[in-house]
Amino acid sequence: MLEIVTRSWLIVLPLFAVLSSYVIAFLLRFEFSIPENVELDFRIGLGIFPLAKILVFRIFRLHTSRWRLAGLHDLFTLAIANVTASALICATTILWVSPSFPRSVYFIDLALCFLATAGIPFSIRLYWEVLVPNASPCPNRKSVFIYGAGAAGSLLCKELRSNLKLETRVAGFLDDDEAKLGSCIDGVPVIGTGSEAARLVAQFASKGTQVSEIIIALPSASALQMRKAVDHCSVTGIPFKTLPGVAELLSGKISSQIREVQANDLLGREPVRIEESRIASAITNETVLVTGGCGSIGSELCRQLAGFNPGKLVIFDQAESEMFMLALELRKRFPRLELVTEVGDICRAGRVRGVMSRHAINVVFHAAAYKHVPLMEENICEAIENNVIGTYNVVQAAHRAGVSNFVLISSDKAVNPTSIMGLTKRVAELIVSATPLDGGTKTGAFVSVRFGNVLGSAGSVIPIFRRQIAAGGPVTVTHPDMHRYFMSVSEAVQLVLQASTMGEGSEVFVLDMGDPVRIMDLAQNMIRLAGLRPEKDIEIRVTGLRPGEKLFEELKLDGEHVLPTHHEKIRRFRLETPDPLYLRRWLERLRILLVEGNSQGLKTHLLLLVPEYQGSPVATVNQDPPALVRAHAS
Repeated sequence: MLEIVTRSWLIVLPLFAVLSSYVIAFLLRFEFSIPENVELDFRIGLGIFPLAKILVFRIFRLHTSRWRLAGLHDLFTLAIANVTASALICATTILWVSPSFPRSVYFIDLALCFLATAGIPFSIRLYWEVLVPNASPCPNRKSVFIYGAGAAGSLLCKELRSNLKLETRVAGFLDDDEAKLGSCIDGVPVIGTGSEAARLVAQFASKGTQVSEIIIALPSASALQMRKAVDHCSVTGIPFKTLPGVAELLSGKISSQIREVQANDLLGREPVRIEESRIASAITNETVLVTGGCGSIGSELCRQLAGFNPGKLVIFDQAESEMFMLALELRKRFPRLELVTEVGDICRAGRVRGVMSRHAINVVFHAAAYKHVPLMEENICEAIENNVIGTYNVVQAAHRAGVSNFVLISSDKAVNPTSIMGLTKRVAELIVSATPLDGGTKTGAFVSVRFGNVLGSAGSVIPIFRRQIAAGGPVTVTHPDMHRYFMSVSEAVQLVLQASTMGEGSEVFVLDMGDPVRIMDLAQNMIRLAGLRPEKDIEIRVTGLRPGEKLFEELKLDGEHVLPTHHEKIRRFRLETPDPLYLRRWLERLRILLVEGNSQGLKTHLLLLVPEYQGSPVATVNQDPPALVRAHAS
């Protein structure tokens, strides 16, 4: 019933405006006394003007506009529709009615009709956005500050004022641009800078207005700007939230407009630009395999790959429960995707070869690996078997299957490694760069991609800090001077996809990850984001470096030659590859040591490939490695 009434008003009000403007135009033209000789023209126009205008208005779809949301675009459309209608009426009356029709009526009617048709929606908007909020008593309405007097802040202010259900009043704007101070946005003043937030909150409280929250409306802010805003808001002692960025809105990762400030906001950078057309040409209609497809990187790879319409997407992983849930998600989001789930272990060479040949794989993303540094220090044999032998199995199977692109997910811990995990990743890079190991011809591009730490991945520092804060502390930091590079899962995957289109072989690609983040600063910021005070409410405890950890991660080995790429965020390193024949003999010896379970012998053997290892001491290497060292980029 309400819909029928609404539609009726959408017809009645414009029709009334059209008729009124025509009649008033004629009366104004003849000073409210229409002569007898133009009465016939008046009556004919009374039929032509409304009919022509309503027809043109429907062509411009003015009847579908939301009057409560009318804006400048609607005003422009109304102007064009009125001019078009008047031109049509003028042509019709001159050609088919009477050339003597009073010409000034056209212009007077056009002006009056535009004012009337524009006045209707904007009057309705005025009623709902200004009169109703101010007239409605709401004793429980809370007062907030909006930090950011830009376009986002203005839109947020309008939403808070027009939506009575939110029971929120904007007390003022804060902005670090001093040129905006003293100005007003929709009647709300810009009262101070962010550094004055604490003083202004106290000032409002002394006058009886309790500001209960600050909303940071800086969706395009850099990490430095966001950290500055968070510091200013933290000093006030009241809660604060933020608007999401455009990337979050488009990805559908949020369900509401305003959310809590997260650690990711403080670590962000300019979005990575990817060449979607180039990636699509490499992925569309191809059969793609993702090993470790259920992990943090692997699952995001699958999601983004599915968006490029591969001919078939094959997920290979041991985690059957996680695979089941990921498959449900992908089949729901991409109903036309041909998805295959293969449960298996990359250490079983026969199983890997079978999957590769059965599905005629064209592109491989190798994300399966053990990655937790302290755990791998205690489980050396398992780390080597999975990260080295497993990688060799996948690489060999891919080479025999004739894949066109192979991408290894590596780590910045592979550079001058101090851990078993980093050591095995460096060996995996060398295996990929030396392919084929059988002396045959290389079938495609086999490359590696080095990452920093992935935000929010299983076992990473941010979820650990979040759990420790929720438990009341302490928050544990291994060393006060520890720094790490960070990137989001989405950024990491975008780099992988871009690298898969850029490789020629024997290369390592690295994302420009900006400046490293001090872990102590990260811990302190996360405590503040929880509304608590570091060292007062939550203790920060320094526990000392764990086995295999180092203070600073590096991105480049001394002997790696930096080459340019056409992507401003990606650097490429060309490696001098080991001798394939020597590497095969080295792998044969490695298998024997694995069977023997000789951890010390395994570490000694690994040093033949990675002499730059800087971890815990090992026995002196007695073997003579001159042939390998000459070929190795060290």
